[in-house]
Parts: sequence; structure tokens; C-alpha cells
Amino acid sequence: MIILFTDLDGSLLDQSTYSADPAREALCYIKELGLPLVFCSSKTRAEVEYWRTRLSNRHPFIVENGAALFVPHGYFPEPFHTPVNRNSYGVIEFSAPYAQLVETLQLASQETGCRVRGFHDMSPEEISFRCGLPLQQARLAKMREYDEPFEILDPFRDELLEAIEARGKHCTRGGRFYHIVGVNNKAHGVCLLTSHFERTYSEIITVGLGDGMNDVDFLRFVDLPVIVRSSAARELKSQLSRARVTDLAGPAGWNQAVLEILDEHAPAAEAATMALVR
Repeated sequence: MIILFTDLDGSLLDQSTYSADPAREALCYIKELGLPLVFCSSKTRAEVEYWRTRLSNRHPFIVENGAALFVPHGYFPEPFHTPVNRNSYGVIEFSAPYAQLVETLQLASQETGCRVRGFHDMSPEEISFRCGLPLQQARLAKMREYDEPFEILDPFRDELLEAIEARGKHCTRGGRFYHIVGVNNKAHGVCLLTSHFERTYSEIITVGLGDGMNDVDFLRFVDLPVIVRSSAARELKSQLSRARVTDLAGPAGWNQAVLEILDEHAPAAEAATMALVR
């Protein structure tokens, strides 16, 4: 069984248009084979649910840079034990509460004199403008539960990041913003899900696709890491020597890489289909 873990913005979704259309061929092939496609994003739960609906995705998902893992009830044949049940999901939360992260960011800013501007400071209209999002999706992006995106307005970046780390929190860098998070990263949810997929299907191959520095941790963990070409590709490759880098950026590169991998591992993909038929 092939399990695919993917970032959204800049990978499956175009960084500017947020369209997945160039990846339609691979998405249809994944669906035809019945392979799990797990979204692993910095987006909020509300945003990921929007894209799960748009792309007819029914699989578990990881939100806000690994802050929480959501598993639909009944998804696995064996129980997946989660400490929290919310709506139709079992939830495992790895992050500190959102309010605590915002407070830490404000305190570190005051201590260092380095001004910041986070999503909690921005209106949906500003987020829409800054990110090129439709207003409806900007409202979903502002519904933070675990992770605060922010921009740095002064040159004291290193001092600010050190002050955040000194308070037991971490920072990562996405395509547009820095993010303050707890001790979590995307690999936590990927690791847990991989273990459960192994118990369910016995033999699996994991594929990971991402384009930003906040994808490094989970790409290190998978069997087949793919760097979707971006401005961060060279830095990513320096930390992920065994990863392949797509020729094209965004969903076009994503599409090409997925089709190549599924062709290379056709027996495993076909076995997954036969298992579903049986």
C-alpha cells in the first residue's frame, strides 16, 4: 500500500491561485487506486475541511504545522485511540493552546523590541489581500486553534526567535509567514498515522511532498520524499539529500512526481486496489 502525505500551499495547491487543477490527473489516479492521501498543512482545520470537500478527500489530515491530527471516526478497521472527540473526528493535539502562543509572541516582541504582526492583528480583509485568498477562505484562515502565522517588521529577527525558543516555543517558516508553534512539527502526526497504517496494511510505502522549510521534518520521515520546486528547493535539498526535486513548481510538479512514483511502484499500487476489492 502506498500512503501519500502532502503539503497544500505551493505543493498540491498553486501558491498564487490556490488551484489544484494541474494535479487533476494524479488526483484521479490516486482515487482510482484507493490510496490514502493525507493533507499535512499549515492551514487551519476549517481550511483543510474546505479543501477536503473540494477535492473529495475522506482521509485523516494534519493541521497548523503538525499541531493536531484529525482521524475520521471509523476510518481504520481497528480502533484509533484519541484523547479528544470532536464532531466526526478523533483528535490528537500536539500543540500549546493558541492564546498561549499569541501571548508568547507578544512577550518576545516586547522583550527584544522587534515588532511583529500576526494573524490575530489582521482582519480577514487584510489576510485576503496579503495571501491572495478569497475573503471566505481568509475567514477560515483566521480561525486559528494552535499556530500563529506572523511577519517580522524589524531587523532583530534572530533575537526574536531566540526569545521565543527561550520560552519553550518554536518557530518555523512557511511560504509567506513565520509560524510560532509548540513543540510540534508535521512529523508527529505523520509518524503516528504511518504506524497505524502499517498495522492495518502490513507493508506500506510512504511518500511525502512539500515545498517549504516547515516540511523538512516530515519529509525526513517518509520513504520517498519529494521537494516540489520553489524558492526554498535548494535549501531543502541541502537537508534532504535523498529527496527528488520536481522540474516544475506547484501542482504541475506535484502531478508529475506522483505519477512517476505510482508508475515506479505499480505492483504496490495495484496490490492496494486488489486489497480493496477483496
